[in-house]
Amino acid sequence: MTESSAAAVRVGGVRSGGARRDGSGADLDRLGAAAWAVDGDAERAIAFAVDVAVDLPRPGAGRTSDLFDALATIAAADLTAARVLEAHIDALSILAQADADADAVETAGAADRSWGVFAAEAPRQRVSATRESDGWHLDGGKPWCSLAGSLDRALVTAHTTAEGVTPAHRRLFAVDLSAPGVTVQNGAWVATGLTQVPSGPVDFVAVAAEPVGADDWYLTRPGFSWGGIQVAACWWGGAVGVARRLAAAAAEREPDQIMRAHLGAVDLALLGAGAALADAAAMIDAGEAVGEAGTLLAARVRGLVARTVDEVLGRVGHALGPAPLALDARHARRTADLTLYVRQHHAERDDAALGARLLTGGDAAW
Repeated sequence: MTESSAAAVRVGGVRSGGARRDGSGADLDRLGAAAWAVDGDAERAIAFAVDVAVDLPRPGAGRTSDLFDALATIAAADLTAARVLEAHIDALSILAQADADADAVETAGAADRSWGVFAAEAPRQRVSATRESDGWHLDGGKPWCSLAGSLDRALVTAHTTAEGVTPAHRRLFAVDLSAPGVTVQNGAWVATGLTQVPSGPVDFVAVAAEPVGADDWYLTRPGFSWGGIQVAACWWGGAVGVARRLAAAAAEREPDQIMRAHLGAVDLALLGAGAALADAAAMIDAGEAVGEAGTLLAARVRGLVARTVDEVLGRVGHALGPAPLALDARHARRTADLTLYVRQHHAERDDAALGARLLTGGDAAW
């Protein structure tokens, strides 16, 4: 492991030294080293997530910046570890928030199980929830279900109204992924990034499920937008990991103005996006990121971080050429992982959605 591979990083732009601790009491350098040891392995990532999540703060609890620091540090070391941990923490945060609203499943012991969140929608794929005499049951297909064959539980969104009925309602349900009727469609995942985090479809047939919150609660709760920013903290950390390879190469070469120019531009991009994440964390904890304000904040921060990731990947690739992609296994995997992970942002489509929001009452701030 190189000197800076798993070093701590902070979204506010301040890198910590060896013994410095974040506000949650977890040593960021220790987290980075533990994430580095995951080395792209999904089973190790799941165990890591269950182990460390209990010590990390939840978004909106007063130490959101500490959470973002931890996720970014982990992502800079290993994106498989960050990808699995982020979803696990998101699920635990949702359960805790629902429990506080008195509409949740029993959360005792939840942290001892591994969790995912399956909330994606796709054309011609729909999960319906039906309430019967013995409780709720789910039927249908759900896309983008990461590690469905390896996790213990998942929070799954389902439609509680008949297809074509207006207004449509979606509700969140907790599901035991080992329950009868859950079928993971293996073989659909052919990605070259996050190869050990298969995110293919899952079929549900009369699967017992427990509701978490009321109709539409999942999409309207304050934490929905916070979770989107939380993902961006992982993207940003992954970009830091890629940029560290450029910094190391630049330090080893004779003066190379082209490489130095790329390094300087990468520094500016990372600092700007990191500052946006730090500001977002402060707004979340101050209660200023709820409702429309939270949705707008998430759109801006995610867009800015995604654009930064694209710039870092492009500049590092131009500066270093093919050698590290062909000969440095960690860098090659990190680049592939990050390229796929950041595409959760829908690029120009999300930019257009942000523009539409600004034209219908959003504060342009400029």
